[in-house]
Amino acid sequence: MTIAPQRVVTLHYVLSDADGQVLDDSRARQQPLEYLHGHHNIVAGLERALDGQDTGAELTVTLMPAEAYGLRDEALQREVGRDAFPVPELTPGMRFQTPGDDGPEIVTVIEVRDDSVLIDTNHPLAGHTLRYALQVLSVRDATRAELAKGHPLPPDTDHTQVEDKKLP
Repeated sequence: MTIAPQRVVTLHYVLSDADGQVLDDSRARQQPLEYLHGHHNIVAGLERALDGQDTGAELTVTLMPAEAYGLRDEALQREVGRDAFPVPELTPGMRFQTPGDDGPEIVTVIEVRDDSVLIDTNHPLAGHTLRYALQVLSVRDATRAELAKGHPLPPDTDHTQVEDKKLP
C-alpha cells in the first residue's frame, strides 16, 4: 500500500545531525514510529518525502532547518521568575515541557540567576539540518476513530467505543 493522506504509517528511523551524530534510533529503542499521514503528526519536510512511498521502501532524507523544526529565533529566549520551575535545583541545559499557545513546548534553561531564569523556547532541534534513514514497515487505512482523533490509536483500543463517545 502507498503512503497517502488518511493512512497510518509505521516505520523505523535513525535521526542524525549534519555531522552524522545519531540523535534518535527507533530500532535501538525497539519502538517503530506510527503516525497518521496528512495530519501534521511529523515534521512537514519528512511527511512530504514519505508521500507516495510504498511498504518496504528504504530512503534517506536530509531536511534543512526550515523543513524540520524551523530556524532558531533569538526572540524566543526570555527571562522568567525562578518560582516558575517546580524543582529546587536548576542547571543550564535542563529541559521542561510546558503548555504553549500551539500545544506543549520544550523549554531549555540557559542561565540560572538569583531571582530569575533565562530560558529558550526554541525547539531543541531548531536551526539544525537533520538526516533521516527510513524504512517503511507498513501502511494501512486509518479507522474513522483515528481520523477523528487525528493520530493513530493504540492497538488495544476499541475503535467503536472511541467513535461512540463523539456522538451526541
